[in-house]
Amino acid sequence: MIIVPLSEGSYTIDHTKEFIPFNKLQDNLQTRPVGSLLVEIQPFVIITENDTIILDCGLGYSNPSGVLTIHENLIKNNIDPMNVTKVLLSHLHKDHAGGIGKHDSILRQSFLSFPQATYYVNKDELQLALTPGNPSYKKEQIEVLEKNANNLVLLEDSGKIDNYITYKKTAAHSEYHTVFWIEEGDQTVFFGADDAPQAQQMKSKFVAKYDFDGRKSMQLRAQWWDQGNLDGWTFLFYHDIKNPIIGCSKKS
Repeated sequence: MIIVPLSEGSYTIDHTKEFIPFNKLQDNLQTRPVGSLLVEIQPFVIITENDTIILDCGLGYSNPSGVLTIHENLIKNNIDPMNVTKVLLSHLHKDHAGGIGKHDSILRQSFLSFPQATYYVNKDELQLALTPGNPSYKKEQIEVLEKNANNLVLLEDSGKIDNYITYKKTAAHSEYHTVFWIEEGDQTVFFGADDAPQAQQMKSKFVAKYDFDGRKSMQLRAQWWDQGNLDGWTFLFYHDIKNPIIGCSKKS
């Protein structure tokens, strides 16, 4: 497998749920509102024998020329966005779902960012995201999925995709949050998204107030870290400033 992090930069977020750009060389976290978290926004692309897979879709921002950031990052790594075959969505909070589609202001219509791909998301998560009134979601980002049902697979609570991708609903960070294991040959890649957002959190025992079930998140992180170190997983961290990928050596 080839794994490439697609960083969209560093941001702070506070109770307003707004993502504010953060320049690590110039900005000071202490000047941001009390309680601000410093995070990276970092989708991943994984190239397997049969698929080009996107793991979550970033904020959906575009460069001055109107090119989606996630497309720009793929092209910089010599990957054609039109060759993406699968998009795995852990959940649909706006920092993970923004790049699902792109709005054309002239045609006044939204299109899938990866029109050749099949998008996978928990069925209850989609319905929740389409319900007005939750500041963590942007309904207009999500509706493009509903309008392109031929590209959409609604996941149950657990199962397999094409016999090599395992998924499981955790209900930890959010009510219908899903994590993924991608296995090829002797390699297992684990994507915990916001259940396991940063490497340092895997060894720290704390209950985060921003989680749907903070205690469960804490317990799962410890469980995954122990199992991954034993079985030699490669961990992908969506919000880690320094360590997007950590590979563990399998214990004999």
